Amino acid sequence: EPEVFGPMLEKNALFPARVNVEFVQVLSRGMLKMRVWERGSGETLACGTGACAALAAAVVTGRSDRRVTMLLRGGPLELEWAQDDKIYMTGPAAFVFDGQTI
Repeated sequence: EPEVFGPMLEKNALFPARVNVEFVQVLSRGMLKMRVWERGSGETLACGTGACAALAAAVVTGRSDRRVTMLLRGGPLELEWAQDDKIYMTGPAAFVFDGQTI
């Protein structure tokens, strides 16, 4: 569980500047499920960079195809490690707030 292992890994002495942690479950070769623990914030709804890294790790270790759906608490992402060696991410985007400087 991220709430148990996230804080332990984030603050481990091996990571003096602390660390973000992704917990990934392979549901099938085309479907991965990920939960995110971000340093200083705790569990978050998603992390695009972490999702791309998780796809690369899953492909390199033979656990998934190069195109997957990544299920996150914030919603699904479609990821593809394409032939041009770039990882493409497609998912929902939402306007959150508007602000101004004073």
